Amino acid sequence: MEMALPHFDLPFFTNLLILLVVARVLGEIFERFKQPSMIGEIIAGIILGPTTLNLIHRTDEIKTISELGVFLLVIIAGLEINFDDILRSLKGRNIVISIMAFFLPLSSGFAVGYFFGMEAMTTVFIGLCVAITALPVSIRILMDLGKINSEIGQKIISVAIFDDVLALSILGVILNIKDTDMTMSTILSVAAFSFVKLIIFILLLVLAYRGIKLLSKKENYLENKLNELLKVLKGKESLFALFFVFVLIFATTTESLGFHFIIGSFFAAMLISENLVGKTHLHAFHKTTNGLAMGFLAPIFFAGIGLEFNFGAIHNYGLLFAVLGVSYLSKIIGGYLGGRFAGYNSKISLTMGIGLNARGIMELVIANIAFKNGLIDVEIFSILVIMGVVTTLSTPILLKKSFAYSDKSELPSN
Repeated sequence: MEMALPHFDLPFFTNLLILLVVARVLGEIFERFKQPSMIGEIIAGIILGPTTLNLIHRTDEIKTISELGVFLLVIIAGLEINFDDILRSLKGRNIVISIMAFFLPLSSGFAVGYFFGMEAMTTVFIGLCVAITALPVSIRILMDLGKINSEIGQKIISVAIFDDVLALSILGVILNIKDTDMTMSTILSVAAFSFVKLIIFILLLVLAYRGIKLLSKKENYLENKLNELLKVLKGKESLFALFFVFVLIFATTTESLGFHFIIGSFFAAMLISENLVGKTHLHAFHKTTNGLAMGFLAPIFFAGIGLEFNFGAIHNYGLLFAVLGVSYLSKIIGGYLGGRFAGYNSKISLTMGIGLNARGIMELVIANIAFKNGLIDVEIFSILVIMGVVTTLSTPILLKKSFAYSDKSELPSN
């Protein structure tokens, strides 16, 4: 009979204190060994969680703080990325990378589910979780490695955005059809409605982008209007609040359309440029957001991933190793083949494939939604969590080595 580790019901703020301190200490240790701090933060969650000490569980409160951490991480990355560069990276041959890096892992995940005799819905979710790339995790890894503004880094992010939007769109369709009669006509009508919502989101984004481009042509127009508004407002941190209202409008819009808030938040932050609001305002917003995220919320988010890591529910180890193997091979090979088809050399293509391999929060979001809706059981959920944690832990190490290998290569012009 298996002995369960004792679980101490500590007060919420005590849990938060322990989690933050251990996450920051281990993050600092990994930084000193020139590794991304997020590895230490995830390991902190593994040590404190059910797998090791069983001291802290991922409560609803910790999940909420983690969501805020994701929100701020995505905003920080969006502020550092030029919208026009992302659009350029998705044009021409580059779209091949996005397609290959999504559909090869998706079909590989389907194959695993089919081979192990899983139900159709379970097979679909294994495929989705294998196919997705964790946009916030990829962003954090690239930020830690100092590659967020590199050409390869921006291509990794643009592919991750494409794959995440596609995966979440498919998720929306699945959730909409799960309670229907599952006939072909019903499935097609629901899929068509989801496609219409995606078009609406794209149109809203295009309108916002063009409106901002027009305002940017008028020198310091919005910056001056912002200064006038701030003179009227007497509350503290009014600038911070105004920027967050702008981002939250996009996040709310995407959630209302059935997409994850991450997508809207990221695009909204990319629309906030120095040319639009001025260097001083942008720096102030970036500094405040960065301090709150990196000092508190992001370590809790990554430690929270570690808290989900639990081997206890796993019995089918063949399925576990199959999912892990397919996750690594299909995503890296998909990114590599896409890069080669797009005209990049083998070093750059391999770096892009490795950079897309982390699953983290996005994979956990999909797995958690599936589990809550009764579409996968606790064993499949645990396997998908382990896959997300393992790929997230290994990607920074592999990507650091891959960047060192590929930095001397030049990207071809498109």
